[in-house]
Amino acid sequence: MALRINDTVPNLTVETDQGSISLHDWIGDSWAIVFSHPKDFTPVCTTEFGAVATLADEWAKRGTKVLGVSVDGVEEHVKWKEDIETVAGAKAGFPIVADKDLELSKAFGMLPAEAYLPDGRTPAHTATVRSVYIIAPNKKVQLIMTYPMSVGRNFAEVLRALDGLQRTYEQPLATPANWEVGQDVIVALSLDDAAAEAKYGAIDKKLPYLRFAKNPA
Repeated sequence: MALRINDTVPNLTVETDQGSISLHDWIGDSWAIVFSHPKDFTPVCTTEFGAVATLADEWAKRGTKVLGVSVDGVEEHVKWKEDIETVAGAKAGFPIVADKDLELSKAFGMLPAEAYLPDGRTPAHTATVRSVYIIAPNKKVQLIMTYPMSVGRNFAEVLRALDGLQRTYEQPLATPANWEVGQDVIVALSLDDAAAEAKYGAIDKKLPYLRFAKNPA
């Protein structure tokens, strides 16, 4: 069964181009992003890995670790990173899981249990390994995005979503459509008006069920 929002990610031990890691230990007290790919040396995936590499400072500012996944081996990952860095003009310092046996892809629900890699496979055999998972420090999935092979992922949106998740994490708040950092946030209906004002100050009540707070701390 696929992982769902609020599921705890499986604590797998996986091989990467930077050595063996245990997922829960690797996440630690940080936020984490896992982004998966169906094969090394493919055009769209190369641009995506490059985009992640160029955002290294943004991930660090947000206390977030990033982990690539691809269903090839460590040797392929090491060689592929040379191409990624050439395209991106930035170092790809994050680890990439060598998911040759599809353990992680199956555990996260990206592929059916009976999936295997035939000889002479193409990326089409693992096409559904095209997902992004944002994981909170409690090791639970907060957001999942899955893309087709023909559409490159928008990592500016991944960053925006991460900002929204971090802004509302374990608080009675939500973000409206197209929210950006610094803009007003929505107060959850679990607080009545008096409780909302006591917690967040004056609220802007657009509708009985739509109330904004001025970017509370």
